[in-house]
Amino acid sequence: MNGSLASMPAAASLASAAGWRGGWREGLRYGALGLPLAFVALPLYVVLPNYYAESFGVPLAWLGALLLAARLLDALVDPWIGRQCDRWFGHSTQRVLAVSAAAAVGLAVGFHALFFPPVHTLPALLAWCGATLALSYFSYSVLSIVHQAWGARLGGDAPQRARIVSWREGLSLLGVLLASVLSTALGPAVTSAVLAASLALALGGLWQAPRAATGEMPAEAPPMRLALANPSFRRLLAVYLVNGIASAIPATLVLFFIRDRLQAPAFEPLFLGSYFLAAALSMPLWLRAVARFGLARSWLAGMGLAIASFCWAALLGAGDVAAFTVVCVASGVALGADLALPGALLAGVIRRAGHHGQAEGMYFGWWNFATKLNLALAAGIALPLLGLIGYAPGSRDPQALQALTLAYCALPCLLKLVAAGLLGFIWMRHPEGSTE
Repeated sequence: MNGSLASMPAAASLASAAGWRGGWREGLRYGALGLPLAFVALPLYVVLPNYYAESFGVPLAWLGALLLAARLLDALVDPWIGRQCDRWFGHSTQRVLAVSAAAAVGLAVGFHALFFPPVHTLPALLAWCGATLALSYFSYSVLSIVHQAWGARLGGDAPQRARIVSWREGLSLLGVLLASVLSTALGPAVTSAVLAASLALALGGLWQAPRAATGEMPAEAPPMRLALANPSFRRLLAVYLVNGIASAIPATLVLFFIRDRLQAPAFEPLFLGSYFLAAALSMPLWLRAVARFGLARSWLAGMGLAIASFCWAALLGAGDVAAFTVVCVASGVALGADLALPGALLAGVIRRAGHHGQAEGMYFGWWNFATKLNLALAAGIALPLLGLIGYAPGSRDPQALQALTLAYCALPCLLKLVAAGLLGFIWMRHPEGSTE
């Protein structure tokens, strides 16, 4: 079997695990960690550039370069974290939980420090931002890879895998909604306090969650390239990369679009809340779609809905509050597919490769590398590009606003079309895609 751990000496023997039975208590206990982790995902990328630009006067080009460097550095260690994650699972569940608790402390401290710098001169401010970003991202990486690998190790058929991922991503979306509302309405102090409290509660829930498969690692540790040697994983990763960049660009630019193109800053909580709430509430819809049409076709439908939504957004202008709310709801439903379905597809790839219970961490390490590369490229390309063509926060120049609209609407649509083509031609035409 290509890339299989079965070809290695002393292959892992799985310990018996208390399997997933699908009740809401199990789903909540496993998925709860997704809520605080969401504070470091999209809200950080939506709020942080605008916060540092408006509060401290940091130029967009410098912010973009810093975010790109921090995310790339963080992404590079994810495959290594994934490999270590498999070792932690191989040792015991208690080891996994102990490491998770340490990472949670680092995340809470780093997130708070990021929004309360003790310095305000530009070079020192950028250094502080970079250091606290590094701490926050590293801690987040450990927790998120552990959480994803735990869910994948619970196993099951396609609908069950989708349900497990939906619990994680659904609660993550509620966390995004909570973080977005807190950050815009109550500020970073309350946001960081809620993050710390929810991390403690979520780790308590994980202690009682269904146990993931554990077992001893092989005597010879599998190579870092194990996942990348799997052709099915490479095909799925290509789709995920392009689609992820398409989703990350509007997430990075949405506050600029709302404030300058729509000229409706007072409605930010409505727009962000409707977007993330629609994504969370769409999870049952996508689970029904998976049961009827399969994972890949349902994801393709989500991409189509996202394209239609952003095409409509490109036609909007100042004061179009009601229309943009509808756009937020529709694109939020599409986001639900992006969050729930690719992870379930990946869990199937791992099982078919014969790596279940042995290398989930390594797969999700590379998966998180791709996720962060998406966000880094979105910030590192879109923000400096807008600065170069003359756009600055608060601009009312028609040419600058047109450039903002093209970056926020047209570029994501183009990338989504490419992702849909890849999904149809390099995934669904292969045996693994035709059965998902």
